[in-house]
Amino acid sequence: MTAEEFAGYAKRYGDTVYRVALNCCKNAADAEDIMQTVLLKLYREKTDFESEEHVKRWLIRVAVNEGRKLRSSGWFKRRASLEEYAGTVDFESPEESELFIIAMALPEKYRVPLYLYYYEDYTIKEVAALCKLKESTVQTRLQRARERVKKALTKQEEDS
Repeated sequence: MTAEEFAGYAKRYGDTVYRVALNCCKNAADAEDIMQTVLLKLYREKTDFESEEHVKRWLIRVAVNEGRKLRSSGWFKRRASLEEYAGTVDFESPEESELFIIAMALPEKYRVPLYLYYYEDYTIKEVAALCKLKESTVQTRLQRARERVKKALTKQEEDS
């Protein structure tokens, strides 16, 4: 990979890698570390990528794996607040921000597929490949995630 190719990939996909990492660890500093690690791995990668989409998928897969590795490490105990995390994303309305906070409070097995499907616009097949799951599992997790979000919104509405 040439330096120009790397710079182009970093410019085009750096933000996506950062958002995926932030989704995994919910901490801006850790997300930046993950992004740098992923981009360094890209620079050192010897594989010839077939297409732009192949590069993007590879970057997201590595970012998810790095996020999991970080969370499983013994020292990773702190968490940024969801409000801080939501503050890093631009929303058109307060309702979208509220919905995002509820969605990101879900357990990881629901949160990651939901994020990739709705916020990164991946298909169910693509989410399954990125998360190394069956398509039916992704569909089930998306359905359960939607049910949990709906339940949380209903509860929040009743409390108001």
